[in-house]
Amino acid sequence: MRTIKSFVRRTGRKTSGQHSAINQLWSEYGVNFSKKKLNFYSLYRNNFPIHLEIGFGNGEALIASAESNTDKNYLGIEVYDSGIGSCLIKAKKKQINNIKICSGDARDVLEVQIADKSLERINIYFPDPWPKKRHHKRRLIQKDFLRLCASKLKKTGQLHIATDWNNYAEHIIEIIEKNTDFIVSKHLKHNGKIKLERPTTKFEKKGLKKGHFIWDWVLTKISLG
Repeated sequence: MRTIKSFVRRTGRKTSGQHSAINQLWSEYGVNFSKKKLNFYSLYRNNFPIHLEIGFGNGEALIASAESNTDKNYLGIEVYDSGIGSCLIKAKKKQINNIKICSGDARDVLEVQIADKSLERINIYFPDPWPKKRHHKRRLIQKDFLRLCASKLKKTGQLHIATDWNNYAEHIIEIIEKNTDFIVSKHLKHNGKIKLERPTTKFEKKGLKKGHFIWDWVLTKISLG
């Protein structure tokens, strides 16, 4: 059965700076795809908790989180080279050493490279809403994807999802209500004027300018003992 991708890969949109950053900094920050499970101690040289951000865009939230929480390790997954290049530039400029980056489909990375029960937290901030009805099947947040995320989280690990798209929020609520792997620890609908435990992103600011509300969910993995 063909897997439906939650993205459409585009090419030719990197700036020269982003292109150079990938060429020069990938060996320092990048994690190549392989069929072997990642050894996080080998990657980070410590046993700090691992926080994964899926679809980090230009990396602003990933960088801000890593800079503010040096007692945690951050792994980012992004499919677009332009975003990867931008994130690498920021990481090098700020001398961030608790970040690693994967390029590719988050589902592939999770299924193949991430060991079960190895992550403390997964963050998915403003995933592509795929607003047209015929594209809803491409949305990342689906029942099977929540189950995959749960399998990779440690006992009582957390999944944080945020969106500014009303129809996607309704879809996410429906998925959450039907899931059996998480309980809702926090659910907020707000206008961006409250203090959050996550950084503000470029896509969030764009949504607020359009008059969108923001939805945040923090889900905690159900512990079965």
